[in-house]
Amino acid sequence: MAFTEHGALMVAAVLNSDRAVAMSIFVIEAFIRMREEVAANSFILKRLAEIDRSLLVHDEALQDLYQKLLPLLEPEPPPAKPKIGFGIR
Repeated sequence: MAFTEHGALMVAAVLNSDRAVAMSIFVIEAFIRMREEVAANSFILKRLAEIDRSLLVHDEALQDLYQKLLPLLEPEPPPAKPKIGFGIR
């Protein structure tokens, strides 16, 4: 069987035994903890989405910077060697 939070409260009102009241209180506390966990998870997911968006922006900036620095990292071409012998210019 499954109870909603309100259903557990209604059962506690109908059943007047100590055990029924204790169990309904236990169920209500479980619903409260579950609601708090869902709220915390939604906050964490929202924060992770913000971090993901900022990382994407940083990735684009780093990629652009890498593309601009890439020509500076290439080795210089060797200097042209002078031709040996006599020539007419």
